[in-house]
Amino acid sequence: MNRLLEQIRLWSDFVKISHTIFALPFALASMAIAARENRGWPGWRTFLLILVAMVCARTCAMAFNRIVDRKFDALNPRTASRHLPAGSISLASAWTLWGMSAAGLISASWMINDLCFYLSPVALAVVCFYSLTKRFTSYTHVYLGVALALAPIGAWMAVTGSISWEPVWLGVVVVFWLIGFDIIYAIQDYEFDRKQGLHSIVVAWGPNNALMAAFLSHMLMWGLLAVFGLLVKFRIAYLVGMGLILVCLLAEHWLARRRSLNWVNTAFFKLNAVVSSVFIAVTLAEVVFPDFLRFRR
Repeated sequence: MNRLLEQIRLWSDFVKISHTIFALPFALASMAIAARENRGWPGWRTFLLILVAMVCARTCAMAFNRIVDRKFDALNPRTASRHLPAGSISLASAWTLWGMSAAGLISASWMINDLCFYLSPVALAVVCFYSLTKRFTSYTHVYLGVALALAPIGAWMAVTGSISWEPVWLGVVVVFWLIGFDIIYAIQDYEFDRKQGLHSIVVAWGPNNALMAAFLSHMLMWGLLAVFGLLVKFRIAYLVGMGLILVCLLAEHWLARRRSLNWVNTAFFKLNAVVSSVFIAVTLAEVVFPDFLRFRR
């Protein structure tokens, strides 16, 4: 049993399964809004298949990232202890995980509906392609945003079998959110990336200008999210949530500019996890209790 738990922890850490909290809440929020439009809960089967597809897609993308970046990871002191450079996971095992998770996404999509199944190879190509972009473009953060933006769009299609403006709007929100915090994350590798010829907005514009771009991206993300709530007729809970999200974003950028040794973990993971968690919480509150949360005269 201990051996099994160790293996679970090893592989979970390899693909950073905890980071699923970034995109998953937006997918579930999209699912909830789509269910409201369809007048009802889509069922546990659809819900679980969406979860399986999300986890498989992210696992596939992360495994591919670790595989194609293994040589750079070995050279970077910050990442030299990762599983492939350190030898705790073999390259063959990593490729096996990549193939199994890709097959898992396609299988789950096939069980959902035809539209999701036909588009699943496109989704796989997009989420994996991001890992190659740092080799030729400074806008790698945009590609990551597009990859994660597929989450709310895919969840909507799983429920409705069609596409609409709501998941696309949420996808754009995710793009600007990812641009902002991925720039912050990339600052810690500024010197390494510059010496190795790797591209990012941080390398191209310098850390200070990149931080300003990240801040503007997050303010645009917040504005789009606020307008989205108005368009779908959310009220009190969503308004409170938007205030909490704004506080988290401002705190994130305050920490980013401090550049202390532990700011990345707090700014990158903890605060953005709160952002996504607050968003799904207030969205579910508005969908499940629509009448209770209306303004009263």
